[in-house]
Amino acid sequence: MRRRRFFRRLSSRRSSTLSRWWTNLRFFWYTGSKGTWIFALCFTAVVSVSGYLMYAVIAKYPDKRELTCLALNIYFESRGESTAGQQAVAEVTMNRVSSKRYPNSVCEVVYEKKWDRLRKRYVGAFSWTEFESRPLPKGKAWGRAQKAAMDVYFGRAEPVLKGATLYHSVNIRPSWARGVKPVARIGRHVFYNKGRLARSKKRAS
Repeated sequence: MRRRRFFRRLSSRRSSTLSRWWTNLRFFWYTGSKGTWIFALCFTAVVSVSGYLMYAVIAKYPDKRELTCLALNIYFESRGESTAGQQAVAEVTMNRVSSKRYPNSVCEVVYEKKWDRLRKRYVGAFSWTEFESRPLPKGKAWGRAQKAAMDVYFGRAEPVLKGATLYHSVNIRPSWARGVKPVARIGRHVFYNKGRLARSKKRAS
């Protein structure tokens, strides 16, 4: 019984306190300057919206940076290619990101450099990254490269080069590609799977 009385009194006190608080709030609203209240509400809303927008920008920043690196690689490697050709270059780039043999991000894959014993210098995975100066991407070609990057990055384009991590232009025939069956030829590029390349070398030896 005592416990019940105690909780009833506590509940009654809480209700009374809330009632007084609400009455005081209404009193101040009707008798006070509404301009101050409106300013406070607007200020709070602006701060909240600004915070949300900043969070959204920060949250999406990694994707924006990765997409830019992917679009640049498409632009400089295949800006004269068809949509399929550009998506193929993008797919190879993303396949490298997924592979344990390469770095874990698009930008690291695109700008990766390895020591070349023959040339005795570090060589870029993609030749355009070695140029000291290069033209700024612009025009329709840059727009097409950006679209191809988004379609492949977000999985909107149907994959056609499963596992392919290497390619070369049809104008050249690198030593590593001799005797190896390509995965596909799209536009002016021939594509290879590095796993198949390793198996071919083992058979040859």
